[in-house]
Amino acid sequence: MARATTPRRKALTTLAAWTVALIIFFPVLWMILTSFKTEASAVAMPPEFLGASWTLENYAEVWQRSDYPRFFWNSVVISVGSTLLGLGLAIPAAWSMAFVPGRRTKDLLMWMLSTKMMPAVAVMIPIYLLFQWLGIYDSKIGLVIALMLMNLPIIIWMLYTYFKEIPSEILEAARMDGANLWNEVLYVLTPMAVPGIASTLLLNVILAWNEAFWTITLTTTKAAPLSAFIASFSAPQGLFYAKLSAASTMAILPILILGWFSQKQLVRGLTFGAVK
Repeated sequence: MARATTPRRKALTTLAAWTVALIIFFPVLWMILTSFKTEASAVAMPPEFLGASWTLENYAEVWQRSDYPRFFWNSVVISVGSTLLGLGLAIPAAWSMAFVPGRRTKDLLMWMLSTKMMPAVAVMIPIYLLFQWLGIYDSKIGLVIALMLMNLPIIIWMLYTYFKEIPSEILEAARMDGANLWNEVLYVLTPMAVPGIASTLLLNVILAWNEAFWTITLTTTKAAPLSAFIASFSAPQGLFYAKLSAASTMAILPILILGWFSQKQLVRGLTFGAVK
């Protein structure tokens, strides 16, 4: 009876997984399909599919109307720069919390995590004024700093979790062999935690790439990333759904490709230390 039940349960689990995956992916699929429709077909009710008018004009118009490569480059610099800067600060912080914990380490970790629960709009005005005063408003360095600070609690928490899975005896052995603090972190700890660090890097690049609130609030034209590129297709006359879908597809396509090719590394990192 158990042998007969196991294949059925496996089939049901697979079916449920595919169903959930399709439900999650459906909005993205609908957006991509809408980007190839005319504006009339995009807003038709009921929605058109087989009888829709298909075209590539939306992509051509989006490309001609805006400087897509500049927005793309800004997104690359901001997302990668904020992630690398965050890792540079988070690795020593997570090391100290994992291997030299204090009495208030757990309280500090919870406090850092609690900052992510604060609505961003609550601190929008002071941060906006501070950026204006420092002269980094509408600059890539300003957005790098803002997104790094926004994602730093997540980076520290993830690295702390990975570092806790590494036996402290290995670091003690390195110290006995004469390794100083720099060598211990750089040549012993970091190579052992490569899967965790890689998954942290990938996840935070995705978070920074998809950030819209701060990238639109703290930029106008010079440092505007792809989130501002999408917002530029919202006109006072209304939303042009086909062109907006084309702009959105062009904005998410690079990060979708990155996620697709790095999914094994991401899953490996997220499950790092789960099985001993």
